[in-house]
Amino acid sequence: MPSRIGFDNDRYLEQQSAAILERVERFHGRLYLEFGGKLLFDYHASRVLPGFDPNVKMRLLQRLRDQAEVVLCIFAGDIEKRKMRADFGITYDTDALKTIDDLREWGVLVRAVVVTRFDSQPSAVSFKNKLERRGVKVYTHGVTKGYPADVETIVSPEGYGANPCIETERPIVVVTGPGPGSGKLATCLSQLYHEHQRGLSASYAKFETFPIWNLPLKHEVNVAYEAATAELRDVNLIDHFHLEAYGQPAVNYNRDLEAFPLLRRIIERITGADSFYKSPTDMGVNRAGFGIVDDAACRAAARQEIIRRHFNYACEYALGLVDKETVHRTELLLRDLGLKTDDRVVVRPAHEAARQAQESGKGSEGAFCGAAIELKDGRIVTGKNSPLMHASASLILNAIKLLAGIPDTLHLLPPLVTTSLGHFKKDVLQGKMTSLDVEETLIALSISATLNPAAATAIEQLKELKGCDVHLTHLPTPGDAAGLRKLGVNVTSEPEFASRHLFLA
Repeated sequence: MPSRIGFDNDRYLEQQSAAILERVERFHGRLYLEFGGKLLFDYHASRVLPGFDPNVKMRLLQRLRDQAEVVLCIFAGDIEKRKMRADFGITYDTDALKTIDDLREWGVLVRAVVVTRFDSQPSAVSFKNKLERRGVKVYTHGVTKGYPADVETIVSPEGYGANPCIETERPIVVVTGPGPGSGKLATCLSQLYHEHQRGLSASYAKFETFPIWNLPLKHEVNVAYEAATAELRDVNLIDHFHLEAYGQPAVNYNRDLEAFPLLRRIIERITGADSFYKSPTDMGVNRAGFGIVDDAACRAAARQEIIRRHFNYACEYALGLVDKETVHRTELLLRDLGLKTDDRVVVRPAHEAARQAQESGKGSEGAFCGAAIELKDGRIVTGKNSPLMHASASLILNAIKLLAGIPDTLHLLPPLVTTSLGHFKKDVLQGKMTSLDVEETLIALSISATLNPAAATAIEQLKELKGCDVHLTHLPTPGDAAGLRKLGVNVTSEPEFASRHLFLA
């Protein structure tokens, strides 16, 4: 079914901007604002809060750009391990470069990049050199001596004082980074130490989106956050510090609650005064809950996201990227909400398409795969694999033919083209797989469009697929995954391999 709008971006922007400016005025001096979650392209938020602009945080920053600057943190270990951002299929260091470009395009000043927990890792050194040779200021911070138990050492010349001070100028310093564990909090506290050592006033706050503190603990939007962070073992809890201080229940998560007593002691040690925060919720600037205008729509969308996360983690387990406990955690979340995987509307049609492929006996490489997509108007389209193309490639062609009103019997890719490509892949490049994946199919389609008016018409419908739900009965190949990612669809798949080959070319 077409999704309903559940979130008002304009209301959220107004309230979040006002809350940040109020925090600046309350404490005077410079505010170091840690941005939790993704600064740009927050697709998790847009999926669980229908109507949420994935770039609404950037719109907010653009409003404050005359008062704000950005410091980007990246953990040296993530550079060394080549950790990936799954939604773009790029490494964290590449994502950092992309973020700098995006911020500049939005007119937001990037003051510096900080490589955290730096220990001269070769890849981190190369990353630092690359940025510096392009005119970007780079700082390196080592492991904080004394952390986490010895507060006196942490807040001393040997601890935060050992880090170089990042020279900032504007009243709001946004500290962000790709993924969790990038060192944002440590960078904020290190800066707080240096500011106070110079006799300047500075404070800290955290820009949060999830969990949403003023929604119920078991609200589906908050449970979806648990599903999204199952690998990190995050658990939503009632903030007992907030409840004790104000008599008001508020939702936070285990890591913030566990870290709060130490964080409060560090801040008090830095400032020489009682902490201005009585709870982890106090530290957050989060007005997302006030942007919800249709609670039922957000609950329904969040339930779909929980199923989606379960599929994703099951596939990552099959690929050796996460442990069994991570998958088990998402299974428990599904069970607690009474959800089944085929509550995702595209799951059953995908399996039916795979069954049809098997009955026809026309699978490719010995496998019978199916795929399904739900279009924005609620119609379901399916695709199955064949010796000519992968199921997901067939799916995309079928979907755009339907949207363009092109008869199913009309070929978008002439047999001459598909036969020639199959010969090229098998006989010239000596590849094992001859059928076309999504990326190859899109390239072939664009070439066919120069001579085939139907193909040219169909290509214009590709943009209508963005944001649609897709399910595959097998793990996508790299070419399928990259092509579907470029189309902007929300893909899930079964943790099944389409081939017994360990390496495909």
